[in-house]
Amino acid sequence: MYHILAVLTILIWGITFVSTKVLLTNGLTPSGIFILRFSLAYLGLALLQIYRQHRRVPAQEKTYSSWFCSNWKDELTMLAAGLSGGSIYFLTENNALKYTLAGNVSFIVCLSPLITAILAYCIRRNEHTDRSLWIGSLIAFFGVTFIIYGSAMEGSSSNPLLGNLLALGGSLSWSVYQLIVNPLTNRYGTLMTTRKVFGYGLLTILPVFLSEQPLTLDILTRPVVWGNLLFLGIVASLLCYLSWNKIVEQLGSIVSANYIYLDPLSTCLFSYLLLDEGLTAGIVIGGVAILSGLYIVATRPKFLLKPIRNRIS
Repeated sequence: MYHILAVLTILIWGITFVSTKVLLTNGLTPSGIFILRFSLAYLGLALLQIYRQHRRVPAQEKTYSSWFCSNWKDELTMLAAGLSGGSIYFLTENNALKYTLAGNVSFIVCLSPLITAILAYCIRRNEHTDRSLWIGSLIAFFGVTFIIYGSAMEGSSSNPLLGNLLALGGSLSWSVYQLIVNPLTNRYGTLMTTRKVFGYGLLTILPVFLSEQPLTLDILTRPVVWGNLLFLGIVASLLCYLSWNKIVEQLGSIVSANYIYLDPLSTCLFSYLLLDEGLTAGIVIGGVAILSGLYIVATRPKFLLKPIRNRIS
């Protein structure tokens, strides 16, 4: 049952790239989409947290229902998480969708687990690693390079090179977020941390949103617009967040993480069906290389592991 739920959740997350692109073509700005989408999600999380505060919970869980961190250092770290995993990430991703194919963006953003592993290794140089990380990294980055330059002349994108580079920037931003947020989640719980990341993301994107042309009532009243906003805010953000937490709890983080690799495949399928985006040779070859590299890093085949003597030398 939870394996089926994992597949459905990833399919929905794959559609978010397509849904965002539909909103962009209907006149919404990247920052406007973020504001409207995550305001809905934040409201849902806040109501859920209020519910948790009013039910009886063990003493050790009360911290998870707090509205503020226990110290200013953690509060500032939450702000950094809101920037890297909220406003900066979604600004780069949503802007990328303006210039390149949704499938391209999904494949490149899928690199974030690999970039996170590389950054973690570079920061903690005292830790040993095996050659599977570097082999998988080279294969995956070859795939990104192929997508970036192989799709540069596609007519269905206004500026594919810029869009692909923005998507790569978004993947890097999300990787930084992953390194920042893990200790916070362990300390304050997933619900509180996610709500605060959404909140600080909304606050830090406000200057960009206010500097742009205001959204008109004509745009917001279109069924295709509010329908996609409800899908992104309630289904893809709030409900999928809750379902994914349950999936990780039941299947474990390692098993559930493997389903994330279905995300770009879902995006390519629905972008083909709903946006009439073709599967170019660059997307196919680059996508296969990215997924292969990520698979090598995730599964760490035995023939790629360093001998034990190299690990302790």
